[in-house]
Amino acid sequence: MKNKEPLILVVVVAFTLLTYWLVEPYAHSVMHKHVESQNFAYADLAPVTKTGDAANGKALVMGAGACTGCHAITKDGVAAGMDAVSAAQSYGVNPPDLSNAGAVYDAKFLAELIKNPAHALKVEHKFDAAKGQMHPMVPFFGAGGDMEQEVADMVAYLQSIAVKADELTPKMAFEEACGRCHSMKYENWTQLGTKPEFKFEKESLAYDIQVLEYQEALAKYMGKLPPDLSMYFRSRNEHFLSTFIENPQSQLAGTAMPRTGVTADAAHKVIEHMADAGDTKRAERESVGKMVMIYIVIFAIFALLWKKQVWRDLH
Repeated sequence: MKNKEPLILVVVVAFTLLTYWLVEPYAHSVMHKHVESQNFAYADLAPVTKTGDAANGKALVMGAGACTGCHAITKDGVAAGMDAVSAAQSYGVNPPDLSNAGAVYDAKFLAELIKNPAHALKVEHKFDAAKGQMHPMVPFFGAGGDMEQEVADMVAYLQSIAVKADELTPKMAFEEACGRCHSMKYENWTQLGTKPEFKFEKESLAYDIQVLEYQEALAKYMGKLPPDLSMYFRSRNEHFLSTFIENPQSQLAGTAMPRTGVTADAAHKVIEHMADAGDTKRAERESVGKMVMIYIVIFAIFALLWKKQVWRDLH
């Protein structure tokens, strides 16, 4: 009797591959538009052409730029002017500590953010100066000299105090770029930071009330409360997350989420942190998965040899 099992196996595999490689990607392309990445080049932003002077940049940031009126710079001993909840109630969101801004954000983005926050963040549809809708961050109009040079100096200062790119951890990148708007409950992260372990329940409740007050101000500012990102890596693919971080408007036109302006390296680290949060056993699972596949292959070989031995007289 002719053995038809290999032919049946080929047919099953062929139809399985056809279903996976043609039907599923087609359905995905229909349901989700494909957006090409611009590799975080920010082509709509003007390049920084001047060589910055970090010392003068520090003087501008601390002085005429008035950055420390809203932002902390803990690297240089500058504390925030108010607590996070009060800041959110005043500005809509707590302004970031600028200590590592130079490592997380692209230089062109930082320069444009200093000069024209609404354009840098791609939220001009929400903050139209012509209609009196001013962005909470006040633009820098110069200190009386060459404005482009002054902005380059400020960017150079922020880069000079930031950690080196290889020292920026995924957790640091996420907290800097995303953590003031998004929570991550599986990492015990709130918009106010990592929730401490309190000795008394009333202290924990007091902290939760502060988080709720912050979220109320944030929701009013954004239109709704930004989602918790604990499982976002599992519900979205990596390409979607990357292009959404690069330019939220490309995936969701009219969204209140601003462009973050992070570098390609920082974006990769943000996504890596999201992946770790969404799958805490990821490294262990991948290691075990390899061993399971090796076992299955070896078992299949022995099963085939055993089958041939048992059924050889019937074929």
